[in-house]
Amino acid sequence: MRKLFIQFLSILVLFFGSWLLLGQIDWMRILKVEQLSEKTEEKLGQLYWNYFKNSQEEILDDEVYKPIDSIFTVLCDANGIDRDEIKLHILDNRQVNAFALPGKQIILFSGLISDSQNEAELAGVLGHELAHIQEQHITKKLIKEVGLSVLVSTATGGNGEIVRQSAKVLSSSAYDRSLEKTADKKAIDYLEKAGLPLKPMADFLLRMEENSEKLPESLVWVSTHPDGMARVDYIHEYIKSKSESDRTILNSSTWSKLQDFLDPEK
Repeated sequence: MRKLFIQFLSILVLFFGSWLLLGQIDWMRILKVEQLSEKTEEKLGQLYWNYFKNSQEEILDDEVYKPIDSIFTVLCDANGIDRDEIKLHILDNRQVNAFALPGKQIILFSGLISDSQNEAELAGVLGHELAHIQEQHITKKLIKEVGLSVLVSTATGGNGEIVRQSAKVLSSSAYDRSLEKTADKKAIDYLEKAGLPLKPMADFLLRMEENSEKLPESLVWVSTHPDGMARVDYIHEYIKSKSESDRTILNSSTWSKLQDFLDPEK
């Protein structure tokens, strides 16, 4: 009986020892798993959105949301992208910032809308973030900065601290230069197919770059996208072969009401 007990105890120790050892191995790296499943992306996207939604006020007023949605819908429809699959959120925040989340979501800060001089500049920013989504840049960025196994465990367990820390990666750190360049060029392609002006996208970047030394903390979208002037130059070069347009989606009254709503003292 004593012998059986010792054998059972040895098997138990061996089992738990093996289980603990195997648990320390990064199987995703060893097996070269480099992507998140669609379900995991959706769970992560909801966790990140909950974080931002709970820390800032979402703007749902029709005078703000409908005009922005109109511009975004034109971009999507013209480029064969299902608008209903992408969630667009607008947050009341004076910083000039916009970024994409996993699960096909885009967050726009009211400060960026206010600092856009016309709808074409705003359309360029929307196109840039849309490109990040379509090219799956968001998960690439998170996997590089946070790690695939951490993301999967976060989606499963909803670790609030990891969500809080990694949310900063999405909202205030840059993509690789190659990914940014791809998103810029893709945005120009989107604008061209939608028949929208192209040059204002570069105008917006140039103006933000010129103001970045005066207001470094508020111009997040520019400070987190490196080589501002280089981006302006290659965008100007890229649009030389493109068809320019003066199409508008919103009438001047709607655009003015949008700006007045967000910044009455402007």
